[in-house]
Amino acid sequence: MSAPPEMTRSSTVPPERHHHFRFHIPHLHLGSVFGDDWFALKAEGFARFFGTPVFLIGQTIAVAIWIGLNVLGFSKFDVYPFILLNLAFSLQAAYAAPLILLAQTRQADRDKAHAEADAQHREALAAASEQRQVLAAQETAQLLQLLEQNTKLTELVKELTQRVEALIVEMHGAVVQRGASPETGGR
Repeated sequence: MSAPPEMTRSSTVPPERHHHFRFHIPHLHLGSVFGDDWFALKAEGFARFFGTPVFLIGQTIAVAIWIGLNVLGFSKFDVYPFILLNLAFSLQAAYAAPLILLAQTRQADRDKAHAEADAQHREALAAASEQRQVLAAQETAQLLQLLEQNTKLTELVKELTQRVEALIVEMHGAVVQRGASPETGGR
């Protein structure tokens, strides 16, 4: 499976890191207990069908018709005590039990693989969260350092401004005093 295009745009993270099934990929090699051929898949589908309302209602209707036809005398095919019907149920149970176990075993394998993938996903999320926290702490430290440097520069600018102002006042005083002195022919 490939990731959607919008997930692969990031140049800093490989596309497979974005894909939501990336932790399930290592478990794809796990073959089910009975294989993935058409028989195993059909058997599992049939076993799953045993528990559906459609099957239960259908079987109930079929049994009711069977019993009704034989009790009401429309057929003498399987009269009371319905030995053939019991044989059919036994045959159904003989095949249903292994098929249900097959489906349960395959589902257990899938659940285990999904649980492992989910655990890996949670670990990856925790590691990413920890990395983000470390980076945030580093950035905060750098920001504090920059703020300290900015404060020092601001204080230095203030001192220099005060010195320049003092020099201007001193020069202004000297120029005014020189202009008012009798030697220069003051005003």
